[in-house]
Amino acid sequence: MRLIFLNRFFWPDRSATSQMLSDIAFALARDGAALGRDIVVITSRLDFEDPENRLPPSETRDGVRIVRVWTSRFGRYNLLGRAIDYLTFYLSAALALWRAARRGDIVVAKTDPPMLSVLATPIARLRGATPVNWLQDIYPEIGHALGVKLGPLEAPLRALRNWSLKTAKANVVLGERMAERVAGLTRGKATTVTIPNWADGKLVHPVQRETNTLRRAWALETNFVVAYSGNLGRAHDRATMLDAIAILEAAGGDSIRWLFIGGGKQLRELKAETETRQLRSVLFQAYQPREVLAESLSAADVHLVTLRPDLEGLIVPSKIYGILAAGRPAIFIGDKDGEIGRLLDRADCGVTVAEGDAKALAATILAWSQAPQTVADMGQKARALFTSTYDLPFAVQRWKALMLDVARR
Repeated sequence: MRLIFLNRFFWPDRSATSQMLSDIAFALARDGAALGRDIVVITSRLDFEDPENRLPPSETRDGVRIVRVWTSRFGRYNLLGRAIDYLTFYLSAALALWRAARRGDIVVAKTDPPMLSVLATPIARLRGATPVNWLQDIYPEIGHALGVKLGPLEAPLRALRNWSLKTAKANVVLGERMAERVAGLTRGKATTVTIPNWADGKLVHPVQRETNTLRRAWALETNFVVAYSGNLGRAHDRATMLDAIAILEAAGGDSIRWLFIGGGKQLRELKAETETRQLRSVLFQAYQPREVLAESLSAADVHLVTLRPDLEGLIVPSKIYGILAAGRPAIFIGDKDGEIGRLLDRADCGVTVAEGDAKALAATILAWSQAPQTVADMGQKARALFTSTYDLPFAVQRWKALMLDVARR
């Protein structure tokens, strides 16, 4: 019997959903005897950051059999091209799943591309396999909030999505707000299991300012560094950060530097606006290899996390777990009663400022830049929370327990 995962990206790709799936798949493969199952991943041949990279159609890596199906390669910056990429993956993955699934298998569908459960659930059931959904986000609600309208297709797609959630053996969600959303969609007809995302505490750990090679290479040794690391996309807010940068520069906060590491549509627009507004305290760096994430995340004194309030319960920004692992406090730009807002408040390892309140963001950063012990104390609380709750071994044990429970049921 097999445990079959479906997601558009997988190792060696470094995107967030790929890294989460790769961590779990390889960890479960190492403990395959306890599960009594072979691990199979059906994915694409795409590399999120390098569209020209051609990955092999199939291989076995560390006990995981990887089946990479053909898709088009129009890329994520054009909505029509992205839709075609999604469609070709749906078709190719459906055929691969039909060939692979057998009675007694467990099929875990992630959410890249959106609503993958609509495809995976009927195939799994027809083949006698057990469907499980792993929800990193909830569509089409996200698309609707971001202005992507599906027209007459939206109502039937919602109905099919809801059916796939109700008939699954389990729906895995990332947090309290998402659990509330899914419980409303399924009306209690399916099991909802909360397994937060994570970071690898062996890979990401606090690195002191004095010994951080990236901080030195980026000429940040004497600065108070505010960082945003990862994708800055349409679900995030850039205006509050830009206005806070301008406020602090106007106030003469010369020791404060803003570090943006990563990519995304909004990040490209933010960079252009910093040039237009002649903001001088901003540094941009590309995505960093996973091997130097400890230095990269520890290069900051404080990190920023942002999510539009109307998307709470639909997405949980996974970057927070790397921030906690690096022992750094966070400022969340969003809803204080959101998933990240609740986490920071409970653990006293950061604060929330409302979207659009650039004055509050600037004031918080200025105050923290003058209170190093306060920042250090919050950083210690962040790392303590991580080691007690969000380290990779906890996630592996939660997934292992869930798969054993699904197999029994």
